[in-house]
Amino acid sequence: MRLPVAVRLARRELRGGVRGFAVFLACLALGVAAIAAVGTVRGGIERALADQGAVLLGGDAQMSFTYRYASDEERAFMDRTATRVSGIVDFRSMVVRGEGEAAERALTQVKAVDDAYPLTGALQLAPAMTPAEAFAAQGGLPGAVMDPVLADRLGLKPGDRFKLGRNAFHLTAVIEREPDSATGGFSFGPRTIVKAADLAGSGLLEPGSLFDTRYRLLLPPGTDLAAFEARAAAAFPDSGMRWQDARNGAPGTERFIDRMSSFLVLVGLAGLAVGGVGIASAVRSYLDGKIETIAALKALGAEGRTIFATYLIQIAALTALGVGLGLVLGAGLPILAGPAIAAELPIPVSIGIDGAALAEAALYGVLTALVFALWPLARTRAVRAAALFRDLGPERRRWPGWPLALTMAGLLGALILSAVTLSASRPLALGTLAGILAALLLLTLAALLLRRLARRMGRNARGRPALRLALAAIGGPREEATAVVLSLGLGLSVLAAVGQIDWNLRSAIARDLPDVAPSYFFVDIQPGQIDGFRDKLAANPGVTKEEDAPMLRGVLTKINGVDAEKVAGNHWVLRGDRGLTYSAEPPPNTRITAGTWWPKEYGGAPQVSFAREEAEELGLKLGDRITVNVLGRDVEATITSFREVDFSTAGIGFVMVMNPAALSGAPHSFIATVYADRRAEAPVLRELASAYPNITAIRIRDVVDRVSEALGAIARATSVAAGVTLLTGLVVLIGAAASGERSRVYEAAVMKTLGATRATILKSFALRSALMGAAAGVVAVLFGGLAGWAIMYFVMDATFRFEPVSAIAIVAGGAIVTLLAGLLFALRPLAARPATVLRGRD
Repeated sequence: MRLPVAVRLARRELRGGVRGFAVFLACLALGVAAIAAVGTVRGGIERALADQGAVLLGGDAQMSFTYRYASDEERAFMDRTATRVSGIVDFRSMVVRGEGEAAERALTQVKAVDDAYPLTGALQLAPAMTPAEAFAAQGGLPGAVMDPVLADRLGLKPGDRFKLGRNAFHLTAVIEREPDSATGGFSFGPRTIVKAADLAGSGLLEPGSLFDTRYRLLLPPGTDLAAFEARAAAAFPDSGMRWQDARNGAPGTERFIDRMSSFLVLVGLAGLAVGGVGIASAVRSYLDGKIETIAALKALGAEGRTIFATYLIQIAALTALGVGLGLVLGAGLPILAGPAIAAELPIPVSIGIDGAALAEAALYGVLTALVFALWPLARTRAVRAAALFRDLGPERRRWPGWPLALTMAGLLGALILSAVTLSASRPLALGTLAGILAALLLLTLAALLLRRLARRMGRNARGRPALRLALAAIGGPREEATAVVLSLGLGLSVLAAVGQIDWNLRSAIARDLPDVAPSYFFVDIQPGQIDGFRDKLAANPGVTKEEDAPMLRGVLTKINGVDAEKVAGNHWVLRGDRGLTYSAEPPPNTRITAGTWWPKEYGGAPQVSFAREEAEELGLKLGDRITVNVLGRDVEATITSFREVDFSTAGIGFVMVMNPAALSGAPHSFIATVYADRRAEAPVLRELASAYPNITAIRIRDVVDRVSEALGAIARATSVAAGVTLLTGLVVLIGAAASGERSRVYEAAVMKTLGATRATILKSFALRSALMGAAAGVVAVLFGGLAGWAIMYFVMDATFRFEPVSAIAIVAGGAIVTLLAGLLFALRPLAARPATVLRGRD
């Protein structure tokens, strides 16, 4: 092989332009742009999380406690080591506007702050004012600020009066930006901020009430955060203290962004796979037009390797161009949309060029282009010089040879390894890539089956010339059906899977859950209030059922004396504090799956009943010892039973239940669920809230709305990525229709010569396109259903029900889109004169 000759030939051919590679460039650019755009946005968010860790956290470091304030020793440690300390209390409560029967109530997440808040960043309010001005007393009432959504819901405006518990406040401003909002995680209610000192006597922070305290620390410049964390852990090893610092200011946000962006990148890879089909088709179509050139080169003595290198160099140059276009598009659009993106995020983000994201997108683009282009390129070596005098195209061998096949396998392996290595979740990456490969295999088999069925059915279509011609074209030697089914089918498959998952999630939350869920959760019921609470509900005819239980929160710190995370990893039960309760007898409807419950009057060493499924995930067995830190005190309990806990009913469910002697002496409150008729819900809330203003009510339907809103945002982001995949499929579809236009011209000329009318020819073209599109849609629905079931069952641990409306829409959409693309490129064949066409092929 002579490489300089190949380079010279490639350069001369490229001088003619890239008109034949429009589909190639569009497919590659779209796939790379989608991945680059996701990476660019992710990079901007990650930079914001890293650069503004202290602002997002509210300080250089944070020490948190559940159910309690810091002890004197803990506070002395903070004051001794930090330059400034700010303490906040975070809890849920009810905002009440008005009095008596006319009172309006709404759930809120309260942040009670001190004079030092905020240590970092700025609390932006409307109208603009400082925190000191916002919390200043007016007319004898302390000031407060709240989320504008909550203010609008209650009809509050600056100057209006409202209550939290027994205490009254006046609204001074609404919150425009809360600097440390990203650390709060998911909340059931909008934010209200007050001074902690102004809550004295409100009844909201009694012993046993559900609240968290967070102490933000400003540390001397140059402080080694890792060493400081180790000092704090050594100073208070068994206090239940949770540590967080500016190295990871918003771990929940960062974890969500990593997982979501990884999934969107993988959806983008599905788009690249669709584009790969278009790349292969474009290369094949381009080379079909170069048969005479290749044959002439061979007639002049050119080696097959030289010709292969000539076109490989051209493909490499075009790949660089396509990847470059995709990178410009993928980086440029997020930067232009940066202000709009930042406005939707809880943290200030500046979108800019991210080298790592662009390199990742470029890597995927180059590997995909090579994987899909090498196979059709290999066919250049099979073109013979005799092709100058006779069309031998269909007789070229399809197998590229073992060396090239192994090279393609290696490139595919590199693509998969890159996606798995660069993903934040390897199981997610492997599952998604396996799904893409399975979809491609299924669609390839479907295309082969469609062609075989078309050939068989074509023999029985006598008397229906248009249908017979359409079936003959689908089952013929050309590969248009394969390209259409693969490209359109994969794009529709992603869209179908997204649709099925979204519908099932919304259905499970918005329809199934309310059928069995309580009307309200009531929390922070004090022990002295629980009897009166029960009596009021028992006397209300609209209440169908009430359940309650003692409520504490603790952190599972050790398993058999060893750090729990070292034993069981980053399981959700170990992340933060968990609810736990005590009971002398098994709660109603409890099913013990292993072990036995303690005796009713048991007063010995602590025992615990653990939820079966979570115990299996943590690797726990009967007889194991777990250590739970409750209010700064370690309680070590032996697991004596496992039980089924169904959290999907939204009723009372605890991972851990202990014997009464283990916990009843600790300050605690009660939690209750109330099942009531829809018409009785509002009166029940008014009666209980008036009698016990410290109690917080969480309306289940409001929770459903919040969760549905979050799911809607995720579904919209996924749908955009799936839309890019579908758009790529449409580009491939149009390219396949355009590349087949020359053949259709010849077909139309032959059919006209044999007496076919234009209507018959047009009908055959339309039937051909519609059948291929419908086939792609049917396979997409099947695969989308399988993918949706797998994700709902294995990932979401939920039931799956097939949603037929979107399925019908996808099948119809596939047929219509393919039909329109086919008809668009049927105009020239219909207008062609048979004599001119046949004379040109003579």
